[in-house]
Amino acid sequence: MSNEIRDLVPADSAGAREIGFAVPDSYNASRVLFDNLAKRRGDKLALIGPAGTRTYAQLCAEACRWGNGFASLGLKRGDRVLLFMDDTPAYPAAFFGAVRAGFVPLLINTLTPPDLLQFYLADSSATVAVADAEFGARFNAEACKDTGLRTLIVVNGAVGDHAVPRAVAAADWLSQFPAEVAEAATHRNEMAFWMYSSGSTGRPKGIVHLQHDMAYSEAAFARNVLKLMPDDICFSVPKIFFAYGFGNSVTFPFSSGAATLLLPGQPKPAAIFAAIEQYKPTVFFGLPTLYTSLTKADGAATTDFSSLRMALSAAEVLSAEVFNGWKALTGLEIVEGLGSTEVLHIYLSNRPEQKKLGAAGLRVPGYEVALRDKDGRDVGDNEEGILWVRGDSNTPLYWNRPDKSAETIREGGWIYTGDRFVRDSDGFHFFRGRADDLVKISGQWVYPLEVELCLADHPDIRECAVFAAELPDRRMTLKAVVVMNNRATDQSEATRRLQDYVKGKLLPYKYPREVIFIDELPKTGTGKIDRQALLRM
Repeated sequence: MSNEIRDLVPADSAGAREIGFAVPDSYNASRVLFDNLAKRRGDKLALIGPAGTRTYAQLCAEACRWGNGFASLGLKRGDRVLLFMDDTPAYPAAFFGAVRAGFVPLLINTLTPPDLLQFYLADSSATVAVADAEFGARFNAEACKDTGLRTLIVVNGAVGDHAVPRAVAAADWLSQFPAEVAEAATHRNEMAFWMYSSGSTGRPKGIVHLQHDMAYSEAAFARNVLKLMPDDICFSVPKIFFAYGFGNSVTFPFSSGAATLLLPGQPKPAAIFAAIEQYKPTVFFGLPTLYTSLTKADGAATTDFSSLRMALSAAEVLSAEVFNGWKALTGLEIVEGLGSTEVLHIYLSNRPEQKKLGAAGLRVPGYEVALRDKDGRDVGDNEEGILWVRGDSNTPLYWNRPDKSAETIREGGWIYTGDRFVRDSDGFHFFRGRADDLVKISGQWVYPLEVELCLADHPDIRECAVFAAELPDRRMTLKAVVVMNNRATDQSEATRRLQDYVKGKLLPYKYPREVIFIDELPKTGTGKIDRQALLRM
């Protein structure tokens, strides 16, 4: 399969030429970490946070023990290792240990229930898993049924209840292995690691990434937007298992010799504020829903944010209210971007010195982007089209899903995103929704996202989501689920006020016919609004 994957990767890339990217054919992604030893950064801190600190030398030594440990379990090159872990030093150590030894780690959402965990294990044929002690019970009989899982390695605690044939506590198990391991002679286009899609539109898809993808995303995005230096400290609230968080916490800081602040557990505002004050990060990564929560939370006004030089957001559209609220709180303007797991990180981004509020941003050097109509023809400025993207960090395929691969990964390495955008004459891209979310309300076509963004700017709304819902008579309507700043608001009066607001800002027929008030919007493990949960309300 590795040779087949290599054949799917285009030999010549305009994006790589643009940024001068080149790695040798024989390349292993663990060099992102281990090259820091060659650059004499061994004594420099790589990881800080409440779960402990590690210098680069210590982290590399732990990674080597993990690599030797995995090899002792009889794994062969390319075999998968499932990582079910919180953001502690054990995560990058296990990840880089697997990659350096020639194995393929799977980065799995820690909110995954046993039935979905079973799918991941069966789909990947993983025989080894690593999990935090608090997640060990998730590997029950349901999760292990009809899988090849043989060994569970438990970190950050004792081995508890599980249904795996063999389980060991990592601390004692790792101590028997040497702190050096030979780098596997992997090809630059060989599998390095997988992530899984959220599965919101069906069965999750295994997104395969290659050995050179981490280095490429760093050369394209981090060098042009973040411009990290060794004295930077990166703090990503989105977790490592999320592609956005993986780049923020692992790829980018280690590529530049910077440090990463890891915060395990649920990212509550109080814990985030405390971490910022104690560890003094310089670059902060969040999501719109997180920034909304932080700006409204108790303790925000008394937190010292002076260490931060940059704040970034991705994954969802950033409203003016959130942008202005964060700027008023910290003095920083949020830099917004857009990426995907298929591309590994951000390919459209604003810049600290060049931004437009509401825009996903400009093309990131190293990525080609095109807006095309439904027939694949390019559209011009100020015309709506579907976004296509191509770069050397694009996944070559979904694992065991040739049907889905054919839908998304097109000839020449282009990825069809399914996202509708408009590009202005300055090259900024503005999100207009999904290609398939246009609904007809009272005989008129409406995009729910347009209504959602309108409501999000209302001063009384803390956060909201708008989606189409089917009535008993099969007609479609718009439903808004909102969280108000003042929870004691009269709901009948507020409904009328919000509906009138939309009618005044947009066309009258676009107002939400139903408004539901709740205390908090449900979130996915990556911090996005859980729209599937809202549809079940």
